[in-house]
Amino acid sequence: MTGTLFDITFYLAAPFWLLMISVPAWSVTTRVVSSPLTVLPLLTVYTVLAVQVFPELWTAVSTPDLGTFQELTALAEGAGALWAQVIAWDLLVGQWMFLQSRKLGLSPWLMGPLLVLTILLSPFGLLVFLALRAARRGADRPRERCG
Repeated sequence: MTGTLFDITFYLAAPFWLLMISVPAWSVTTRVVSSPLTVLPLLTVYTVLAVQVFPELWTAVSTPDLGTFQELTALAEGAGALWAQVIAWDLLVGQWMFLQSRKLGLSPWLMGPLLVLTILLSPFGLLVFLALRAARRGADRPRERCG
């Protein structure tokens, strides 16, 4: 069962990514991705796997060190739970980026590849987006006159 849950985790998030990338201007897309409830199926997978290794998980998060974390990820349920957590948080980050990009008026042609980067390597995607967001906000700010 653990292998199956691991395998389906990404597919539970994929429809939301597909909406944001493929049909960003569709009103349904914005309505759907405005809800944090999109991650509930992923959190269900996380919970099913995490309860099976809860003592090891608790040790890894309450007294973190590399060895303890390696022991947790060596367990199939531990690795599966962490994968579900990563996919859930990546989806929430992607949804936030999508919604912010709509407010900022960023092009879907720019955001599509950036969301793909976020699916694959979310920290890099988020860093690029934060830079774009800062640049856009800076460009929108009225310039102050000296003198």
